[in-house]
Amino acid sequence: MVDVVTLGTFGVAALASLFMAWAIGAGSSGSTPFAPAVGANAISVMRAGFVVGLLGFFGAVLQGQNVTNAVGTELIVGQSLTATAAVVGLLTAAGLVAIGVFTGYPIATAFTVTGAVVGVGLALGGDPAWAKYQQIATLWVLTPFVGGGIAYATARTLRSQRVPERVAVPLLGGVVGVLVATIQFALLGGAAGPRSIAQIVGARIPLPVVAGVDAGPIAAMLLLASLATGALAYEMRRDEARGQRRFLLALGGLVAFSAGGSQVGLAIGPLVPLLEEVTIPLTALLVGGGVGLLVGSWTGAPRMIKALAQDYSSLGPRRSIAALIPSFAIAQAAVALGVPVSFNEIIVSAIVGSGYAAGGAGVSRQKMFYTVLAWVGSLVLALGVSYAVFVGADALV
Repeated sequence: MVDVVTLGTFGVAALASLFMAWAIGAGSSGSTPFAPAVGANAISVMRAGFVVGLLGFFGAVLQGQNVTNAVGTELIVGQSLTATAAVVGLLTAAGLVAIGVFTGYPIATAFTVTGAVVGVGLALGGDPAWAKYQQIATLWVLTPFVGGGIAYATARTLRSQRVPERVAVPLLGGVVGVLVATIQFALLGGAAGPRSIAQIVGARIPLPVVAGVDAGPIAAMLLLASLATGALAYEMRRDEARGQRRFLLALGGLVAFSAGGSQVGLAIGPLVPLLEEVTIPLTALLVGGGVGLLVGSWTGAPRMIKALAQDYSSLGPRRSIAALIPSFAIAQAAVALGVPVSFNEIIVSAIVGSGYAAGGAGVSRQKMFYTVLAWVGSLVLALGVSYAVFVGADALV
């Protein structure tokens, strides 16, 4: 039987988590996935906010477990978060993200939440999880270079006169098909753990094991890649502009789904250590977090979508496609590794990289400088404020 005090403190922490989910939906997961598509005039701002909210919800429920567990249990060693610590950490991070939403500057949610959780964890007497920090820092540092570099190379290829778009776009669709085939879904694996479409389909393809490698999943990946390539080639032959637009919208949907799978963990992760006390399953927590993301996307995302689509770079369909492909790949890698990652960092880096492929057309260097400053400042500020607030609250009690 759960006592009233425990249930009450969890309720307060859950409300703080919902506020954080709303802030993330309005700022990061709700705005970044379709920002390039809006910048390319492939979809309206309001429609983008509506669609990304639905896709983010499904991503949160189907893929949110890895990052959620990482944020809740792997950022501090030797000490579990308490309800009070969860409230302080979540409110600190959500406040900073909300400031970014209303000022038009995208605050990196992964930076703020990670800093806040580490701050309250250290205040509780826990030890730093240096191995996890190294993994997180590596991804954060590499993201601008890898995402921006791939976006730049892809945009240059699409602009090249030597490679017709009727060939390049379908081939890129095949690459995305391979990535989709490797996505791990909890519902596909059951008790055996998450499995990918390639694993499920490959198990039904009667192919031998060659040199210790199961050929079935590889064949399934190639099959899905061929289907994507063929469908896009057909669309491009009929109408190149429409084919590009549909591909762009599909990429935005995939990134939105991935955003939900990653960002929900930033909102509900601090509640994970409390679940045993209140006997609530993780799935219910994922659904609640997904609802928070959805509401945030519907109510607050349009402002940030406009900021990302118009203030960073003047995007066309080709540069938008170039920005979304590495964004999708990096997002799925982060989900698979259970590493909290900022979608603002991913998308902004890719947008700038694709913009430089056109000679830096429309890239605002001043905006980028202040954005990077906000990212670094939010990490340091979240850690310091959450630590100080928790120590002060603990002293009063």
